Amino acid sequence: MAKILVVDDEQVLVKGIKFNLEHEGYQVEVGWDGEQAVELAREGSFDLILLDLMMPKIDGLQACMRIREFSNVPIIMLTAKGEDTDKIMGFECGADDYITKPFNILELKARVRALLRRSGAAEQKRGEAVLEAGHIRLDAGGRAAWRDGVPVELTAKEFDLMELLLRNPGRVYSRENLLNVVWGYEYIGDYRTVDVHVRRLREKLELDPASPQYIRTKWGVGYYLANPEQQN
Repeated sequence: MAKILVVDDEQVLVKGIKFNLEHEGYQVEVGWDGEQAVELAREGSFDLILLDLMMPKIDGLQACMRIREFSNVPIIMLTAKGEDTDKIMGFECGADDYITKPFNILELKARVRALLRRSGAAEQKRGEAVLEAGHIRLDAGGRAAWRDGVPVELTAKEFDLMELLLRNPGRVYSRENLLNVVWGYEYIGDYRTVDVHVRRLREKLELDPASPQYIRTKWGVGYYLANPEQQN
């Protein structure tokens, strides 16, 4: 049974989400502000977090960044703000998905199922070969990553995206392809989501993010992992 944390200062909304998710069979805990979100995430072992953007004490962006300091649990941001800049800020802070209020509860449940399915399937991969490209190393089964031997924390979506590229070196993926494969066909979002995640991967894994050696752009087409055998 998946364990979900829901944090929002709108108590009526939280109760409604809790009721619907528990009806789906999930175990749900709730919180009411950003500081509580961080405390609960640190103390509990959650499979997914629903985190509101505008909350007392510290906002959802700050809470998300603090949670990312110790956990790569999938995070869906909830917000009344629908501007692209707000969505991009959420992804920059480590969110894996984003849903704008007011939302259809069926859409929320679909996003929860999709994110849990992908992260859960990845967690079940054991004994698989470690994936490597030069100084970049991923353990698909253990969901761990290293840059030049130093451990790196990746979010669920960052890991899924990097794993896909490592498993298919040299193959160019359009942003639409990546949205469909990594985020799922049911994902409702724009292509800039991919750009944000690629930039974060370069910052975390490339030795020189401004001049990436492996996570490359095919201008006008998409992204690909440069074949290690072709590197000098």
